[in-house]
Amino acid sequence: MNRSYTNFLDIKKKNNYFYKNINTKIYRKKNTGGLRTKSITKKNLYSRPLISIIVATYNSEKFLEKCLQSILIQSYRNFEIIIVDNKSTDKTLSIIKKYEKFIDMWISENDNGIFHAMNKGIKISKGKIISILNSDDYFYPNALKTIVKYFNSNSNIDFVFGTVKKNKVFSGFKPQKIRWKFNIYPSHSVGFFIKKKIHDKIGLYNLKYKHSNDYDFFYRLIVKNKIKGIPTKRTEVIGNFRPGGFSSKLSFFDRLFTEIRIRFDNKQNLIDLLIIFIGRCFFQIINKFKL
Repeated sequence: MNRSYTNFLDIKKKNNYFYKNINTKIYRKKNTGGLRTKSITKKNLYSRPLISIIVATYNSEKFLEKCLQSILIQSYRNFEIIIVDNKSTDKTLSIIKKYEKFIDMWISENDNGIFHAMNKGIKISKGKIISILNSDDYFYPNALKTIVKYFNSNSNIDFVFGTVKKNKVFSGFKPQKIRWKFNIYPSHSVGFFIKKKIHDKIGLYNLKYKHSNDYDFFYRLIVKNKIKGIPTKRTEVIGNFRPGGFSSKLSFFDRLFTEIRIRFDNKQNLIDLLIIFIGRCFFQIINKFKL
């Protein structure tokens, strides 16, 4: 984190990543800010697609600054930062305002959870590539450069799963196993990058579920629409995913029932669902006896 980002805005202007946006009135309202509210927005360039990095926050004062700095030190420069804050009551908003000249758009208003916040960010994003970065996670300096390399050299793919570190390194992508399990990719935050046009086709995150909304999205992406993606190499670690979030506190049956519901809603074979339910319960009992 020792690389300077204080002259970041000047560098971007010199590289012609900015242009005036004549339709910015919709962003000029209370509890919003950023470059777009000053009629400044960024554009996609040939071989240098704009990456929209969406950061959902809520009382994130402990981690947010490191998260933002990890974006600003990226070796690849054509990106926009969109922050959607759920009316934080700690110092989160102060940190956002501290970095406002580097943030393209921030919104601070009540939302219905992290996936609702992500949906808001996706709707207003202008990049060809969408990235989700939780406020307590962070990128490594060459993360975006690595991801763009994959998109530019593989015109037939629409999303990339980057290797991430979560206590240990997680890598790879095994779509053929989604019929039986969802842990087929390293991480949703930090490691997942998808073309905006595909998000428009698949739709946003379904808010009918209390958690695991990304499971539903990936089922629609991989199984129902057969969209193609690839992983980065194991040695190409994109960033750090902090364990211990909301999902880690869910009970076994809470996770299982939500997964079964997602699969049922997407019309997966009922026999498959029965096998998944019985199999998971069986292995849960076996693991308890091992303890």
